Amino acid sequence: MRATLRLGGHGDNGVSTGQGTLGRGCVNGVPGTGGNGRRPCGGTVPPPIPVPAAWQRPYLNIFKHFRVEEWKRSAREGDVAALTDARLKGTVYRIRGSIPASNYLQLPRTGTQSLGLAGRYLYLLFRPMPRKHFVIHLDVATQENQVVRISFSTLFKEFKSTATWLQFPFLCGAAEGSLGDGAARRDLMGAAPADVRWTCLVLDLPSILSLYLSRRYSHLKSVKLCSNLLVKNLCTSDLVFDPGVTFSEARRADLACRGVAPMPREMAFPVPRGQKWHDLYDYIRFPSEGSKLSYDSIQKICPGPAAGGQVSKDPQPVTLTKAVRDRLSLIHQITSPKAMPRRRPVITRSIPEVHLTAPGSPAAVPAGDQELEKTQRPHSAGDIGQSAAVGDGGIHVYAHQRSERTIRATHTGSEERLLPDPILKLRMIIGFGGCSTKWALWTRNNAAVVYPCHAVIVTLQIQTGEQRFFIGHTDKVSALAFNGNSTLLASAQAGPLSVVRLWDFPTGTCLSVFKTHVRSLLSLSFSYSGAVLCGVGKDGHGKTLVVVWNAAQVTRGGEVAVLAKAHTDVDIQALKIAFFDDTRMVSCGRDNIRLWRVRSGALRSCPINLGEYHSLEFTDLAFEEGHAAEREPEDRMLFVCSKSGHVLEVDYKNVCVRTVRRLLPAESRGCPRQDKAGPGIAINSISFSSTFCATGSEDGYLRLWPLDFSAVVLEAEHEAPVSSVCISPDSRKVLCTTAAGNVGYLDIQSQGYNTLMRSHEDSVLAFSVEGIWKQMATVSQDNTIRVWDLASMQQLYDFTAADEMPCAVAFHPTQHVLACGFDSGMVRTFSLAASDLLVEHKQHRTVITGLTFSPDGNFMFSCCLQGTLALYSCMAQKSHVLRVLGNVVVRDAGSGPDALVVSGDSRLLAFVGPSKYVVTVMEACSLDELLRVDISILDLNSTALDSAVRVCFAPAPRGELLVSTSSNKILVLDAKTGRLVREVSPVHKLSCSSLALSKDGRYLLTAGDKVIKVWDYRMRFAVNFQVYIGHSEPVRQVAFTPDQRHVISVGDAIFLWDFLALPAERSPRAEAPSSESALLPGAGSSEKLKDASETPRQTVPLPLLSSPPCLDVSSVHQAGCQSIFSESDKEEEAGLPGSSRMVANGDKDATVRVVESVRSEELLVVRPKVGRESSRSPGESANEPRKETKSPKSQCSVRPDSYRHFTPRFKASVLPQNFLSPPAGSEFFKLKGVIGYNGNGRGNMVWNPDTGFFAYTCGCVIVVEDLHSGSQNHWLGHTEEISTLALSHDAQVLASASGKRSGDSHCQIRIWNVQDGVCTASLFHHETQVQAMAFSRDDRFLVTLGDYSDQTIALWNTYTYKLISSTCISEPVHDVAFSPFSHRDLACVGKGAMMFWLLEQQGADVNLKVHRVPAPDVLGPVELTSLCYGDDGLLYSGTNSGQICLWDTETNCCFMTWEADEGEIGVLVCGRDRLVSGSNTKRIRLWAVAAVQELRLKGADARSSSVLLEHEITLDGTIVSAAFDDSLEMGIVGTTAGTLWYINWTESTSIRLISGHKNKVTEVCFSPDETHCATCGEDGSVRIWSLGSMELVVQFQVLNQSCQCLAWKPHPVVAWGAESQHVVAGYSDGTIRVFSISRTEMELKMHPHAVALTAIAYSTDGEMILSGGKDGLVVVSSPRTGMTIHILAEHKGSPITVLQCTRKQYRDFGVEGGELWLATSLDRRVSVWASDWLKDKCELLDWLSFPAPAGPEGLGSLPPSLAAFCPWEPGTLVYVGFGMQKEALFYSLRKKQVVEKISLPYFATSLSLSPAARFMAVGFSEQLLRLLRCPSSEAQDYAGHDDTVHLCRFAPSGRRLLTASHSAVLLWELTAS
Repeated sequence: MRATLRLGGHGDNGVSTGQGTLGRGCVNGVPGTGGNGRRPCGGTVPPPIPVPAAWQRPYLNIFKHFRVEEWKRSAREGDVAALTDARLKGTVYRIRGSIPASNYLQLPRTGTQSLGLAGRYLYLLFRPMPRKHFVIHLDVATQENQVVRISFSTLFKEFKSTATWLQFPFLCGAAEGSLGDGAARRDLMGAAPADVRWTCLVLDLPSILSLYLSRRYSHLKSVKLCSNLLVKNLCTSDLVFDPGVTFSEARRADLACRGVAPMPREMAFPVPRGQKWHDLYDYIRFPSEGSKLSYDSIQKICPGPAAGGQVSKDPQPVTLTKAVRDRLSLIHQITSPKAMPRRRPVITRSIPEVHLTAPGSPAAVPAGDQELEKTQRPHSAGDIGQSAAVGDGGIHVYAHQRSERTIRATHTGSEERLLPDPILKLRMIIGFGGCSTKWALWTRNNAAVVYPCHAVIVTLQIQTGEQRFFIGHTDKVSALAFNGNSTLLASAQAGPLSVVRLWDFPTGTCLSVFKTHVRSLLSLSFSYSGAVLCGVGKDGHGKTLVVVWNAAQVTRGGEVAVLAKAHTDVDIQALKIAFFDDTRMVSCGRDNIRLWRVRSGALRSCPINLGEYHSLEFTDLAFEEGHAAEREPEDRMLFVCSKSGHVLEVDYKNVCVRTVRRLLPAESRGCPRQDKAGPGIAINSISFSSTFCATGSEDGYLRLWPLDFSAVVLEAEHEAPVSSVCISPDSRKVLCTTAAGNVGYLDIQSQGYNTLMRSHEDSVLAFSVEGIWKQMATVSQDNTIRVWDLASMQQLYDFTAADEMPCAVAFHPTQHVLACGFDSGMVRTFSLAASDLLVEHKQHRTVITGLTFSPDGNFMFSCCLQGTLALYSCMAQKSHVLRVLGNVVVRDAGSGPDALVVSGDSRLLAFVGPSKYVVTVMEACSLDELLRVDISILDLNSTALDSAVRVCFAPAPRGELLVSTSSNKILVLDAKTGRLVREVSPVHKLSCSSLALSKDGRYLLTAGDKVIKVWDYRMRFAVNFQVYIGHSEPVRQVAFTPDQRHVISVGDAIFLWDFLALPAERSPRAEAPSSESALLPGAGSSEKLKDASETPRQTVPLPLLSSPPCLDVSSVHQAGCQSIFSESDKEEEAGLPGSSRMVANGDKDATVRVVESVRSEELLVVRPKVGRESSRSPGESANEPRKETKSPKSQCSVRPDSYRHFTPRFKASVLPQNFLSPPAGSEFFKLKGVIGYNGNGRGNMVWNPDTGFFAYTCGCVIVVEDLHSGSQNHWLGHTEEISTLALSHDAQVLASASGKRSGDSHCQIRIWNVQDGVCTASLFHHETQVQAMAFSRDDRFLVTLGDYSDQTIALWNTYTYKLISSTCISEPVHDVAFSPFSHRDLACVGKGAMMFWLLEQQGADVNLKVHRVPAPDVLGPVELTSLCYGDDGLLYSGTNSGQICLWDTETNCCFMTWEADEGEIGVLVCGRDRLVSGSNTKRIRLWAVAAVQELRLKGADARSSSVLLEHEITLDGTIVSAAFDDSLEMGIVGTTAGTLWYINWTESTSIRLISGHKNKVTEVCFSPDETHCATCGEDGSVRIWSLGSMELVVQFQVLNQSCQCLAWKPHPVVAWGAESQHVVAGYSDGTIRVFSISRTEMELKMHPHAVALTAIAYSTDGEMILSGGKDGLVVVSSPRTGMTIHILAEHKGSPITVLQCTRKQYRDFGVEGGELWLATSLDRRVSVWASDWLKDKCELLDWLSFPAPAGPEGLGSLPPSLAAFCPWEPGTLVYVGFGMQKEALFYSLRKKQVVEKISLPYFATSLSLSPAARFMAVGFSEQLLRLLRCPSSEAQDYAGHDDTVHLCRFAPSGRRLLTASHSAVLLWELTAS
């Protein structure tokens, strides 16, 4: 089956537009006379207007200058589209279509205009489309007043020239070492190959005209790009741009003096770090530099050692005539020495890297010295079996005669080697072709077919499917031929060193290997007797060469000799020896059919007169079968087929065409078309039997015809063109091959078609195997994903991605689900059971390099080329994202099938990253980093830095991590400590591309180069590995099958090997304890490795004392930890078998308890842990109640698969020890406003539509806002991040919950009186976080729910706020709600179940009874994540897989479900007959549920078709809170993006009510008139806020960058709204952007820094911008010109923290200038400068360096160094920072000393001084803001921040203050006089 994915899109990457008009500098244009897409006319042009080339220098970006994207000055026709290329990271133009003249992009728009571009070089950045042709036309004007068209195309077969037209063949790609060789060039002619690369083509237009036409170049007139190609850009220049040279390299090498420059950035292709340009792209310069000869084609020239240098043999000059070429060929034959292979001793170099034996040497040969050269060296048949010395050590290599045995050599001096030998046996290859898909032959007995698969020849038994292999070729097999009785097989090898092998087919023995002296052999033909072999190929000059060999003696040990050979100018597509005469041959090709004959040692030919059919393209030929006795043997008919559908019947004896038939497609099956018009059947192959004929054609049909071709007898359709057909010797079957790599045969008797082999059309990139359904999935460069049956190796599924290439694949371990990653960054999962796409994940933007599942199936992981790592939950069939981390996996490492590996117990994830020198180990379930190992420092003796390539976990008991490195080593590391256990070196000649360990840990597989090695993992022998060959391309991946009985390797094809080693339980004991310990460091210590075959341990092993503390990284014990606990509280003491296990590990407080209990799914009564508990203050202890509620749940704090659970943001700040609260009524400042909403909370927004009460949280502040006026009230009291809110039904009481403060043991729940905002009670009970809260319908009770770590549900009396009941639940519960109809009923949802609770009150005691009802089976394993009550006893619940369940609360059963979303539903709100759902897909949906009441009676038979989706709105983040009116017409919704939205369903509108930064705020500042403020954040946004309404006015967003600092342009005179309102911002990539507020646009972008900016400021007059970077450089730039004025390096090496400017008297301090400014760096240094910007003066006035102790104690990181000018003391600056004392220092610039010190409670993290009143604001990491009045030092502390106060900024008037704590921004107003 086939599922087709059609994906693609158009994008715009913001291509900037240049200035100027078409033909600028050539005002009137140059009228052209060319034909605009037709053949160019000659003609003359008027004298050209002199082109002023200044505007074209140094280069001209043509697409940008002429604004191609607007299509005003350019023309397009047909299928031309702009799209975004992921690899080039920019816009490219795709031009495609079958007819080039109808699909093109043209510049300029009309032929009457001219580009007028005078640059010498034209640069074309393009990529031909794979397997397609393209054409490009350039019209150039000469100084001789002519227009010449220069064209190049893959359609052109040879160079042609007229006075006005030059046609060049374009050759895509070049085989190594084949340049200048005509044969190789002919191979490369035609359509572009599948792996064609992006190309930079440089055309030297003056040289082309001068060399070929002796004309002088004037200018480029027009360009026409015709299908099929992708083009990035065009440019012209007089400079030679070298794309392989960077700007720094160009400066060092002084290339400018040679006229060479690096490629401009906007024209360059991206090159990932660590790679070279020439390894990724092709560079073609035509003609090549310094050449005086003209060439006959345009092709790639191999890059030389120098950057951008081109070294090559020149292609053949076209100026040579045929006579001269023939003369040179004759001279070459006469003078070349004859090869004498028979006299030369043979050195066999084709044996693989194997066990070598030194018979006379008892010493073991190191593994690294056992590598043999694999370069094939041809020898004659007589050489087989001979041995020759390979080295000086007496090492002999033996080639065995039997093909069944692995070719190897053994150590005769030592018996210690890896057994069994061989350990692998090739069982099957999935693949066909490689070089050509036209070769497949029948054996004489009709029982088997023979075909090539890359470098291996395969014999396939058609009945049993058994394969036999002929291995020996080192490159792809290009042709096959049998003799008449199938006893001899001839095979030719492609490539420049073409060899032919002759095989004894029954035994598989290679009889002879000989050189052909042909560059690429395309066809072979054996005579019937096997005495003569004929081949066709190309010689070194690209001419067709026919060679005839004498093979008569080869079966008797003789040699193969050349009988005759001949060169010819004609094209030959097929050649066959006549079966009735070994000396006669026939051939056909383009425009010719020829008869050949060998006579007197010469090969001669004569053509057949074709008459009117002389121009046909002939493709194949066949003799008629059968013979009458009265006819001579040569009285035969020869049939020749063609691409046009003609079949010529040739009289061989009389050398003439007897009959011509044209085969036409049938109108209906079996009915030939009568008319002779229209295209015929393009026939690729023809085969004859005595009774019928078979043809294979381009339309994919195999057709059987009678011998008179009167009608189609039988036909079979294929998905791809048929390459060859071959009728079996018994005429009962027809073998057929297709261009798509399929092999099959048609059984004529049964009329059934049998597919023998399906294969990928291109290299296989990766595979995955699963053991339940015994299937394998592969992905390939042919853009397909295929699934195979492991038993039969037959293809089961075929998924095709049209515009994307799959590059990674993984099977789910337990579900029938397949995941696949694509080069677009998309990750998709498919259900193979339903043959359907399940879900698409768009977390990545570029090529997926790693994709894997955890072995337990709970998680999936993916990574991409940009280093992004994503974690997905796979509990349900539709996976969803849990966490995404950026820049953690090594970037630009190239695709690898095993870039991510998970340990066998699913606990650990390992990969290479964040740099190539580091291997990181993470906790798999959370992506928390556990370990980093720097590979580069492990080898202290190495002079080169070693980098990691691949990683692999050893089986769980070993706890080892294997790392293959770039220096050809494998390092074995301890996965817990990172300690190096041992290393293996060398492993392969090049780095190891894939690693795999057997499950028993005894065998290691490695792949490198083109070989596979099997190693003894414990390295116990003298020779620890065996080597296996067969692949012709690098092996991409190798792995064991799940049953460990087979090994699979992929690359050019799919190889299945039998693994012959015995399983561990049946293997003989062969270990010697001493042999292992001698190899290990520290042998004999407790760290010694244990043998896998040792007896089981009697005791639990204890870790070493030096081991780190045990980390709970488990996600696989969830089943044990989250089961329902027994009712008994004494289970720990019962000592029941299996109830619990204690594992002591030697570490304090690290006991791990695993509880195994029986799950109960029916009625369960949970006895409350507590009868009564009074409300306590924070200081009181919680002894008795909490003692009982401690349970094993705290040992299993694995976050459930639900986003509903609140996770507090990590912070390092702590609460202050002392707090100077201002006296009531005497506060200096008052909190005026808060900017932001905490999207990290859950249910942390409430709104009552009846009273209008509206509240939400921001950090630790509750913001109560009037929706009409926008005024805010702020309730302070929490010190930690608030997790959730709950509002009573009468809207009089608000409950808020936050985490526990430092020093507290419980979370805080505060109860507020809504009327006056006073906190009336504080409740402490839950240990971690409060997940949800709800009031009962009568507001008598409050229920609070602990999170997944707390797992406690508590019930409170709202009159006394005493704890009524507390119950420990064994599973995490996600949400809770009271019934609106009864205060005694409540419900909560959790893992796969709904819990209905009933309050039973007896006197003062309250008991809770619970009925746990599992979710419907149809949902599978899901989490119920949200709930809400509906009308009349209905209850709705959402799931993490997107379903909504409808429950009947009277019967406590679910009677209906429906698919409501693609993601987790975390919010449900019901009102009347409507329901609102919100999910993590960012959508809210409105459902009409009026009809569900009628469905209750149907029970389980209810259907969801009556539930209707009314509206849907997509917001900016996951939905975390929602509140609606009773009719659900309008409401407020909160998202994780930190936004509160007003929703109106009636008007279908969504309006942003409240917004804020989601990530950390990095800077805040006021506008000069204080009506607005600006903030910037790590999310790359700059936001402008109105201080009157606290609303967002405008936002500037820069993607993929962090905005680090900003400043508002000072202009105190002009009011808001004037043109002069500007903000400047600095970014993490070193750029500076200036934004106009009034015009809401970016006005200027500068890039003065190479690193991230850390500080920025305007000069006092706004005419200069001062910026400081992370490297300590201070840059002064002009915002008017964008130029850099000064670069100051005094602070170099330490990040700049502060830049501030102030005015001064012109000659004050003894220096000129009206401006004083300071720069502060993190190393406690302050520089003070005086500047006169108009005079370009900048003078250092003072340099301060403040002392500090040697090592900070108790500080996680050093506090910043901050300084500011004191506004009320001119000439004084204030400094705070890490020092000897915690204090603020006042330094006088006049006195050059500290004049005042103010003591501070802590080291400051932010500082600001009021420009008006004498106030100083200081922020601390202790969540404290202190206001100091100077000079009295009177201090007041202010709360309201839940993290470090890292920013505080006074307004210019000093009346307002902005502070920031993480993402919250607080506005304070001065109240004191």
